[in-house]
Amino acid sequence: MKTRFTVALSILAGIAIGAVAVQCLHAQAKPPAYVIGEIDVVDQAGYAKEYLPASAKVAKDSGVKILARGTRTIAFKGEPPKRIVLFALENMDQAQATFTSTAFLEANKIGEKFAKFRVFAVEGLSQ
Repeated sequence: MKTRFTVALSILAGIAIGAVAVQCLHAQAKPPAYVIGEIDVVDQAGYAKEYLPASAKVAKDSGVKILARGTRTIAFKGEPPKRIVLFALENMDQAQATFTSTAFLEANKIGEKFAKFRVFAVEGLSQ
């Protein structure tokens, strides 16, 4: 009987320790970040030829996921920009590092010749 009690107590202690460890891991995980780019292109040819390759390289090198991009939007309230891009990143730290990096700033200099940009980030919800 003593052995059964010891085994049962050990199992309960293991479950409790596991539950606390899982909660700690969830608390340490940072929520994802989403970067939204609103773009009004003034020179489509230059934008496509010079800016898109440079910005695509920055996104690829930084591990950014492109969730949506394009010109087909539906406005429910207000006037939408001509083009929208939606990026997903691991967290706000990665978003800030990517979009303030030298590579992004260089690509942005090229893009400003061909379009007007508004780029901002929002922190997502932890799952």
